[in-house]
Formats: sequence, structure tokens, C-alpha cells
Amino acid sequence: MCAKKKSTDHQREVRNAKAHHNYFVGDKFEAGLVLQGTEVKAIREGNAQIGESFCRIEKGQVWLYNAHIGEYSYGNFQNHPPRRKRKLLLHRKEINKLIGAVDAGGKSLIPIRIYLKHGLIKSEIALCTGKKLHDKRETLKKKITMREAEREMRDHR
Repeated sequence: MCAKKKSTDHQREVRNAKAHHNYFVGDKFEAGLVLQGTEVKAIREGNAQIGESFCRIEKGQVWLYNAHIGEYSYGNFQNHPPRRKRKLLLHRKEINKLIGAVDAGGKSLIPIRIYLKHGLIKSEIALCTGKKLHDKRETLKKKITMREAEREMRDHR
């Protein structure tokens, strides 16, 4: 018997690098994405960006806006438009929870990452609260002190 091939799904992950810097990340949800064929191929190529994207709830459905999924390099005239709104697939209970949290005020739906899971494209969205400038400075200070402490521990060994 030969060994199983390792999954390379973790390499095809698109992250929102600004999310943890600009927001306090709360509850996270995994959602499926309704995509066209060339969009799936473009994401597998790693041709996607979600740095400026956000989610909205319209008529009881969750939509992903401003996510840039570039055109498939081997596509033809049937390629998709790069910045179209895309539907997110969630359970009704999860959608109701999101509606309640967003309507209460102060929360936003932000996509954290897009990834492959068992051959399907999934999106991780989170309920986030915006950070003020002093909060961002505070988290940067914590990161710097943690990095210095790790460096001291490594050098001490």
C-alpha cells in the first residue's frame, strides 16, 4: 500500500490581513460560497483578495461584497466579472443570529479567510467590532513586547 498524499488545501488560502488589525474579531462562522466555474479555478490558482471586502444581509440572505477574484488565466470570453457580489450559504439559525447581532448595532460582518475544504470553497466570516486608534496602538505594543520576550527566551537558550 502506498502512503496517502498530503492535502495541499492549506496552501490555497486567502487571508484578510487587515481584519485583526482593524477589528476586534468575535464569533466566527463557516459559510459556503456560490461561485461560477472560472471563479473556483481562479481561487485555486491563488488569484483572490478579500482585504477590502465585507458582508451584508439582504432579504434574509448573506452577501459578500468587494471581494476581488481575478479572471482565470486560461479562461475565455466566459470569464466572470472580478468584483461581483457573491451569495454566502449559511444555516437559517446562523443567519438569524447574525441579523440580531448586526441590527443591535456596532457589529460588522467581515470575511476573515477563503479556503478549500474537501474540494469545496469555504469562507470564514466573523462578527467584528471596529477598533479605535488607541486600541490599535495598544495591540501593536502587545505584539512588540511578546516578540521581544520570545527573542529573549530564544537567545537565553
